Amino acid sequence: MKKLPIGIQTLSTIIEEGYAYVDKTKIALDLIDRGRYYFLSRPRRFGKSLFLSTLQEIFEGNETLFKGLYIEQKWDFSKTNPVIHLSFGAGGSKSVETLHHNIKRTLNRAGKRLGLKINESLPPNDIFEELITAAHDKTGQKVVILIDEYDKPILDNITDKATARLMRNELGNFYAVIKNNDSHIRLVFITGVSKFSKVSLFSGLNNLNDITLDKRYATICGYTENDLDNTFHGHLEGVNREMVKKWYNGYYYLGDKVYNPFDILLFIDKGKEFKNYWWSTGNPRFLIDLVTSKSYAIPNVENYEATESILDSFDVDRIELEVLLWQTGYLTIKEKFTKRNRIIYRLGLPNLEIQHSLNDLFIDALTNQRSEKLNFQDKL
Repeated sequence: MKKLPIGIQTLSTIIEEGYAYVDKTKIALDLIDRGRYYFLSRPRRFGKSLFLSTLQEIFEGNETLFKGLYIEQKWDFSKTNPVIHLSFGAGGSKSVETLHHNIKRTLNRAGKRLGLKINESLPPNDIFEELITAAHDKTGQKVVILIDEYDKPILDNITDKATARLMRNELGNFYAVIKNNDSHIRLVFITGVSKFSKVSLFSGLNNLNDITLDKRYATICGYTENDLDNTFHGHLEGVNREMVKKWYNGYYYLGDKVYNPFDILLFIDKGKEFKNYWWSTGNPRFLIDLVTSKSYAIPNVENYEATESILDSFDVDRIELEVLLWQTGYLTIKEKFTKRNRIIYRLGLPNLEIQHSLNDLFIDALTNQRSEKLNFQDKL
């Protein structure tokens, strides 16, 4: 049995140090062959960063990492492309100045990997544009742009609308650089938790193919039932798999349902006890603020019906609890159907972990009866 890749987000570390890896290279190859501009929204700790790392290693031609994987015999690793890999996950941005500093630091790191020196006296947008053109000129090959946690500077300020708007506007201008440099670009892949409306954040980058609810890529992140059978079978021997499914499966993106990968890894590592592993790693303070400030009817959270346009409409100026719960992974799609000639999605809780956690969260936020809640829950 291979080691568990808990918290590891780089493909090279996983492969070289003998950790278990669920092969996503078939999906990666399909994406590369089909198009050039992609956007993907998935909850935190679902494997988005690892997928971007996989794309990076493919385009940088690191063939030895893909021995025995689907893509090994189907990709010409002798042909490489320069990769600009940016992540906004580190460091908080509470002002435009801090955001600019963090962007420049990220661009500087990307430039060093490519052997390019950036001019830090320029605004971030100009540095980004120069980095793209310089990488193309130096190598003669078009550039691959990978952006992870594109929305974190906004989500970090989601309860401060004025600052969140500033972050949104600055990032919108930054991402617009990509479209203006189409002739230099081979592939763009942007990931994050939330799906801000294209009008507000991606108005300058309106050629993105949103694959969040594309059933062909439903399993791009997360583990399927087959993955548990093939990759983690030895680790799960003797475990009640139906209970594992009830606790950690249920995330549905119109294809095969997937498990939360962080839960599976921690469940195995922590002695196979059923606990709220994923939930405990986040701080859903924004949920409490929304619930208490807008007087939501909590029972309406389940069985909420929405069109795809509503699910895509999250924005700083209009925050709906159900939409935010869906995008952050606390709700999932339960059913897709047609009503009045429109496609409708019915949302619900994905599994027992989220059911227990949300119940506790709402009781704590609304009643102040924390010490008595277990007794009340038992009676109910």
